[in-house]
Amino acid sequence: MRELKVVGLDVDGRRIICETDDSTEKFVLRSDDRLKAAVRGDRVGSNQTTIDVEVHNVLRPKDIQARIRAGASVEQIASASGADIERVERFAHPVLLERSRAAELATAAHPILADGPSVLTLLETVTTALVARGLNPDDTTWDAWRNEDGRWTVQLAWKAGMSDNVAHFRYAPGAHGGTVSAFDDAASQLIDPDFSRPLRPLAPVPQLALEEPEQPAHPPVEQHIEPEEEPQPAPKPARARKSKARPAVPAWEDVLLGVRSSGGER
Repeated sequence: MRELKVVGLDVDGRRIICETDDSTEKFVLRSDDRLKAAVRGDRVGSNQTTIDVEVHNVLRPKDIQARIRAGASVEQIASASGADIERVERFAHPVLLERSRAAELATAAHPILADGPSVLTLLETVTTALVARGLNPDDTTWDAWRNEDGRWTVQLAWKAGMSDNVAHFRYAPGAHGGTVSAFDDAASQLIDPDFSRPLRPLAPVPQLALEEPEQPAHPPVEQHIEPEEEPQPAPKPARARKSKARPAVPAWEDVLLGVRSSGGER
């Protein structure tokens, strides 16, 4: 079996991020009832980490600070231990300041690319990448926590549409601000020099809905159809033709006097 080591907690605090000894592969372990039972039954030596799944009802100040430093939130510790949130906040405050300072320092570090460290800082690189993708770099949040091996994991969170996104980096303090390396796919895409690529494939339907419909290459068929002439009413037969078709009826006076219709006498 391959041995994994714990790196930190995911953003929701319900999954544990692990990696191999050579840091080439990363894994996510969900904290469920079976994992809790396994941890309770095997708590010796190298298998125990600073991120215990089972939280004791009474936590000492150093335990609270250790969990906060490892990435847990005040609400998570208070809910799991049943302690007052004010008590947890009192001991967590200095460690939260430490995490915030580490995240701030990491934004001034230089991302490691294929050809070496970038000239731009992490903040400059991420800002350029988000703007190129039509996102607002001001709508981002930074966080950091210390791993079991003493190194820092830095998290960038942002919202794109209705989805919440996160990217994780490894921060190594050093000269000229230190360096950061991508820890997951989202982080790799953000520091990729090809900023024009979207972070996720976009469906073309919304874009087509906003565009004007293209005119067809040929005019519509109805433009070639001659307008039909309105049917004209049939002309009524002239009365003159009717008089020619029928013999003239003699007047009553002509009948009495015996005069023909043509004007002659009988």
